[in-house]
Amino acid sequence: MDLRQLEAFAAVMSAGSVTAAGKMLGRSQPSVTRVIQELEQELGFALFERSGPKVTPTQKAFMMYADVESALLGIRNIRQRAQHIALDENRQIKLVAIPALAAGLLPLALSRLPQDLRPQQIQLHSMSPENVVQAVLSKTMDLGAVSLPLEHRGLDIHWIGESPCVAVLAADSELAKLEVLPMEVLARQPLITMSNPYRFRRRIDKAFQDHGGGEPLMLDTNTSLVAMQMARVGLGVALVDPFTAVGVPLDGVVVRPIECNIPFFFGLISAFASPLSDVAQALVTELADSAKALLPDLIMHDPATHDALLQSIYAG
Repeated sequence: MDLRQLEAFAAVMSAGSVTAAGKMLGRSQPSVTRVIQELEQELGFALFERSGPKVTPTQKAFMMYADVESALLGIRNIRQRAQHIALDENRQIKLVAIPALAAGLLPLALSRLPQDLRPQQIQLHSMSPENVVQAVLSKTMDLGAVSLPLEHRGLDIHWIGESPCVAVLAADSELAKLEVLPMEVLARQPLITMSNPYRFRRRIDKAFQDHGGGEPLMLDTNTSLVAMQMARVGLGVALVDPFTAVGVPLDGVVVRPIECNIPFFFGLISAFASPLSDVAQALVTELADSAKALLPDLIMHDPATHDALLQSIYAG
């Protein structure tokens, strides 16, 4: 398979029709159809079901699409990198982070970089923790900001931060009158929080188990911002990371500390033994400084303490 085939496939997947894909690519509809047919013959299976001018992706097409999209992104990155090399420029950065840090921390840190190190080209992608790690391991991204655990060979951990999670609730809630929310009060409320059972959610579940006040009703979502929006309309109390609560302010809600310390651990990673540009090196420091500016109670840990931190989190 070649680049023209992959571009045609991705365009049809995105546009939903061969005609629209041809317009996106600046090619004729028969040309795109021919390239897709050649790709299908090479693969040995159909990618689309035809119904007049419209096409419907097959299940196998959906299975291929993520890898094709990643490959095309890599090629675009190579082209951009070649252009910068030709112009003797090195002021670009490719960042990936979990949603909480992509929205609540990274934009602030980028804005605080000195003007002479401000990137001319920025890629900032939001992904799940597992995909953040994979993007850094594959070296398609320069730096990744992700929640713990980070037990992967091939990663350099630059630093680890810790800050307690917080409660977010509607501003007109009766609980908003409390300065600190006790566990026994939270246990009687519908709680909105992350669904991933191996990271932040695990520590929340453990905190209520240790408290012994019963298992609260849990409403699941996959981002803190969605949890906060659900809390704003009165669906429950959101238990979220502090970066989204503080770094992405939302009208109609209040943020309250929780009586029990439920820690949110996160770290900054890059691929092992991969040299960082001047911009990336400056951002390693600035991300830590920006995190401290947002959260004065932030605790910074040496990367060497990673295993000990995991033991304290998951023991028992």
